[in-house]
Amino acid sequence: MSELRGKRATIKDVAEMAQVSKTTISRYLNGQYEYMSIETKERIQEVIKELKYRPSNIARSLKAQKTGVIGCIIADIGSPFSSIVVKGINDVCKQMGYDVLFANTDNNPDSEKESIKSLLDNKVDGLIINTTGKIDYYLMKLNNNGVKIVLADRCIKDVNKIDTITTDNYKSTYECMEFLYEQGFKKIAFFTQDTTANSSRYLRHDAYIDAVKKLYNIDGKSFTYIIDEKNKDICEKNLIDFEKRCNGEPGVIFTVNGVTLLNVLHGMKNLNIKISGNLGICGYDDWGWASLIPPGITTITQDSYECGVQAAKLLINRINNEEIGSAKYIELPSKLVVRGSTDIKINKGDVSNE
Repeated sequence: MSELRGKRATIKDVAEMAQVSKTTISRYLNGQYEYMSIETKERIQEVIKELKYRPSNIARSLKAQKTGVIGCIIADIGSPFSSIVVKGINDVCKQMGYDVLFANTDNNPDSEKESIKSLLDNKVDGLIINTTGKIDYYLMKLNNNGVKIVLADRCIKDVNKIDTITTDNYKSTYECMEFLYEQGFKKIAFFTQDTTANSSRYLRHDAYIDAVKKLYNIDGKSFTYIIDEKNKDICEKNLIDFEKRCNGEPGVIFTVNGVTLLNVLHGMKNLNIKISGNLGICGYDDWGWASLIPPGITTITQDSYECGVQAAKLLINRINNEEIGSAKYIELPSKLVVRGSTDIKINKGDVSNE
């Protein structure tokens, strides 16, 4: 290794260290694994990682009609969840010798469509898309035309048509509703941003509707509150309404994601509403500060890094024809992290959420 220090590793260096021929390395880089043992593949992969070998995209694309570049489209790169998904994608692609071109759409479907076109014009080998949920028809058209696509976190309505790596949104939310019911809360409110297109939101909302119907025999739509993260007055108005409807009975607020949770906590602070035995709160996304706000916020945590890792692996396998057959829809498990904010025994008014 010392003689390579300061020099860019070549395919010859990789072949010598992996104890195989340059032809075998070339076949590995081009995804031609038909006559290659698992042990050989793993050894080559480790050597590539150790030598930090980066094949020439120009040479590789001329030989294999591939560019060695993957396009990744993120709906909101500013979200802590998205940034960790991106890290998972980037780590796998780097390990497998792929470059990644990223685009942020700010949850705008027109921007999403234009970003896809731009990346395809740059001849990317495939796309990982955190979709807005508003251009399903276009994604289906691309998929049907042979473009390699994997959806990360968010899915289209027809979930079995395009490869998707996501979270068990419905199951984990339903189980959280059962937990809140067992804790003794008499009413559960669902605070959310618009749910019409974003699959994570509408799947969680569907689970809420089904759960409160079964557990409380009520229509959850009457306790669904739509907020606008840019208008704090709407959130505060909704908080006041829910608190009145609880009428002294223990109630709890479930927030659809970390952004909504933060908005609700700000609203509670402005209104001087305390987390207590009469008003609990919990929600999706276990961002770092959730455990720091007294008495600790109960959250559903999802493995966003693994979501990125699995999306990148599936796409690369599709590109290299290692994964064939119908589209995969994979839900990664979430975990309920219970903290004090859903403890109905908390003394009323004793806990501050500043």
